Amino acid sequence: MPTLKPTILNELFAVAARTLKNSYSPYSKFKVGAAVLTGSGKIYGGTNIENASFGLTNCAERTALFSAIAAGEREFKALAIVFSQKGLGDLSTPCGACRQVMAEFCPPAMPIYTADVSSGKPERIVQKKLKDYYPYPFSPEALQKNPRRTK
Repeated sequence: MPTLKPTILNELFAVAARTLKNSYSPYSKFKVGAAVLTGSGKIYGGTNIENASFGLTNCAERTALFSAIAAGEREFKALAIVFSQKGLGDLSTPCGACRQVMAEFCPPAMPIYTADVSSGKPERIVQKKLKDYYPYPFSPEALQKNPRRTK
């Protein structure tokens, strides 16, 4: 997959930063925003939504993807994730649950952009492909190859 045009990448980061402001993170205090670019050209945003039972928390990446899927989208071109991590070292990355959901719906070469927005604009931008974060996913194809699967 080619690198995104700067105007599209800027819009992805803008949507992710807007949704970060809606984060419901009273426990971790760690706000995250995400935006996914679909094959139709639409951008869907998402933020992290925590829950007192912790296990029911939903990450920004999954919220963005699930919003797009609920709207009928099935083709994904890029994902942007923003954090406010001033002075906290390396940028965070998608968690394992998010990587697994991405492996279900996104191509392995899909670019994922992360950035620190603590200054009000995207900085320390990192671009990697989904397959860089998750080189050996459990995929729908794995279920088709299972010789024990009954019909």
